Amino acid sequence: MRYAVCMKRTTIMVPDDLDARMRQEARRQGVSIADVARRAIERDLPSPAKDGRLSFFAVGEGGPDDVSEHVEDYIGHAMGSRETIPPQ
Repeated sequence: MRYAVCMKRTTIMVPDDLDARMRQEARRQGVSIADVARRAIERDLPSPAKDGRLSFFAVGEGGPDDVSEHVEDYIGHAMGSRETIPPQ
């Protein structure tokens, strides 16, 4: 798997048995350990929203009429903020 985008180097700690399994799988597939790790991570993480909207707050899809005036209140409530009282 070749990446044509910028990549960040990240160091993770894995148990010895997982390291051995990753190395064995990399040898079996003829790829790098990094490729094995990237593929596993990509399989486990949810895909990003394709339309650019925040996944927890879909403005314009049947929400309250006053969202634009109280967006901070609604977001705070959706995220569980105790400082924000939900709009009435």
